[in-house]
Amino acid sequence: MNNEDRAGTELDVALESVGDFSVISLTGEVDVYSAPKLRETMKDLVEKGNYHIVVDLEKVAFLDSTGLGVLVGGLKRVKPHDGELGIICDQEKILRIFRITGLTKVFPIYRSREELPTSVKET
Repeated sequence: MNNEDRAGTELDVALESVGDFSVISLTGEVDVYSAPKLRETMKDLVEKGNYHIVVDLEKVAFLDSTGLGVLVGGLKRVKPHDGELGIICDQEKILRIFRITGLTKVFPIYRSREELPTSVKET
């Protein structure tokens, strides 16, 4: 595979704040090649004290098991801080992966940014 072939599988990562949440917007494919970029982004957020993270998968074309593993790893990073790792996704092909793996029981899944709570609920 040359660089031109790989260009289509790049992962763009954008960060923004929405209310009390740090939103990681992904565009492209989350696979064995690109997942470390997501892992580092989540790790940096947690190290800076951001424990309420939402990953926006609306523009993700493909998500493999490595990507799922990175999301679960991110969840493990925020849980000790009473944090949350949510998912924004309305794509059936991606949601199906979460249902098949049982991860819909683990991650709060929002259909759009509008569904995000305006503030973090204190437990």
